[in-house]
Amino acid sequence: MTNSPFHQEQVEWLNRLLPTLSDTQRIWLSGYLTALQSAAVPAAAAPGAVPAAPQTANGPAASKEATVLFGSQTGNSQGLAKKLSKQLEAQGFQVTLASMSDFKPNNLKKIENLFLVVSTHGEGEPPDNAISFYEFLHGKRAPQLEGLRFSVLALGDTSYEFFCKTGKDFDKRLEALGGKRLVPRVDCDVDFAEPAAEWMKRVAGALSEATAPPASAAAPGITPAAATPPAETDSEYSRSNPFQAEVLENLNLNGRGSDKETRHLEISLEGSNLQYEPGDSLGIYPENHPKLVDELIGAMGWKADDPVPVQKNGEQLPLREALLRRCEITVLTKPLLEQTAKLASTNGKLQDLVKAGREQELKAYIQGRDLLDLVQDYSLKGLPAAELVPLLRKLPPRLYSISSSSKTTPDEVHVTVSAVRYEAHGRERYGVCSVHLAERAEPGTKLPVFVQHNPNFKLPDNPDTPILMIGPGTGVAPFRAFLMDREESGAEGKTWLFFGDRRFRTDFLYQTEFQRWLKDGVLTRMDVAFSRDSDRKVYVQHRMLERSRELYQWLQEGACVYVCGDEKHMAHDVHAALAEILKSEGGMSDEQAAEYLNGMRQDKRYQRDVY
Repeated sequence: MTNSPFHQEQVEWLNRLLPTLSDTQRIWLSGYLTALQSAAVPAAAAPGAVPAAPQTANGPAASKEATVLFGSQTGNSQGLAKKLSKQLEAQGFQVTLASMSDFKPNNLKKIENLFLVVSTHGEGEPPDNAISFYEFLHGKRAPQLEGLRFSVLALGDTSYEFFCKTGKDFDKRLEALGGKRLVPRVDCDVDFAEPAAEWMKRVAGALSEATAPPASAAAPGITPAAATPPAETDSEYSRSNPFQAEVLENLNLNGRGSDKETRHLEISLEGSNLQYEPGDSLGIYPENHPKLVDELIGAMGWKADDPVPVQKNGEQLPLREALLRRCEITVLTKPLLEQTAKLASTNGKLQDLVKAGREQELKAYIQGRDLLDLVQDYSLKGLPAAELVPLLRKLPPRLYSISSSSKTTPDEVHVTVSAVRYEAHGRERYGVCSVHLAERAEPGTKLPVFVQHNPNFKLPDNPDTPILMIGPGTGVAPFRAFLMDREESGAEGKTWLFFGDRRFRTDFLYQTEFQRWLKDGVLTRMDVAFSRDSDRKVYVQHRMLERSRELYQWLQEGACVYVCGDEKHMAHDVHAALAEILKSEGGMSDEQAAEYLNGMRQDKRYQRDVY
């Protein structure tokens, strides 16, 4: 008892109390005691002074601070970073949560515990709000970080060649700079909920252990309870618990004779309490095409009603229902082929495809093929459904930019979707969700939906700020929402829309609405580019260059620039056009133009929703 700060009666109270507490009560008590300790710190410290490190009987205590940074394009990484922050705060940690673009990298030397949650975008590139931090950390100015503990959660998609590359790069670089991994990096595929939750649990446990006071500081007879991260509490309807929403309207926006089919869907959110803002996306869980499912079952010699496992917890569904609603069958990935090869261990042809040294052949085969191709090309008929189906990824939701404002259409959400159909490798192919919506989502049917908030694509706080919107094809969807919202709120800021598609007569999406907004002054200016209406293909970036002087003037007036649509081609071309305008109209060098655009990103004046 001589080393204990408690007298005998207090020890007895504690020993009676602690075993009765739930995990939530222990966490609350820990946070409460931390708050009391913080309140006891003298308030007269000089502004900007660093508080002295707390002392224990055996010397300075380990840091109870943590920094959580996220790099996110659609909001998934940001949402997970927030969850981790809440868990650590519940354990008594002081947490700094920030976007990588908002974090001052010079502060890295002051950090002891750093956790990164980051997605990989495009062909292995960092998301927009991670670019500046990525470049700093991989540049010559990056500091040595010998005192740093860190861990990385990487989000990606195994159907892409550079799976989780950004997270892997951060993980490798932090180690090279002297940092020590508190928990190994976790790479998440599109179904990220379970591995992300497990990573957070391990981070919380390892950090508590690393920063725990020496055992001798505890009262005799008392074993300090390990802090347990709080259970994740989803809102009533979310990605993991989608709302069954009724389709109210489903219209084809293209005119007769168009070679495109663009659907405008109006979907009821009544009774869901789901909230959204312009710039957010609607997540929709699709169904695979029934024709493809039936062809796959036939090719494998399976029985549609046979039960198959679809979850690690042992949940089973009839085979056809599992393939229709739960399993991804239209995308092949390297891990799937490797696992299938193990299952078909006597199939020499498949063994050859996945063996080391044939990565390029494997990559070429995967491109544009699906599970039916695999089972037909490699004669996999006869493999048991109960063994092959568990290898398939969970059918992921598709995200569509919301094309409405809840101020204008309360209890409704609108999306604008282009139906994808094409032929490849001798068979007709379908966009899983887009064709589901085009062909099988009649008014009155239900769709499992959730709102995906995107803080990285938002109207400026000041309604007087001018906005430039660049969105060809269905990329115009969020800008319909922007204009609806500005009309409803009476915003005075100027608006300029660049829209492009194939033909004026058949493909001018929402033409009458944009013309009305132009007439009413909600839309200040609109420039269009219809690529198939002339011998020379004209795209939105060409219209931007033609209007370079006026566009540069808008930038000088503080306009925010928004880009939505194809990342691989359009977004790069638009970025190059902006840089060219800065050089030609502003007299900037290549480096100055790049720095100007990077500064716009940092100031949230250049935002992209690209895919």
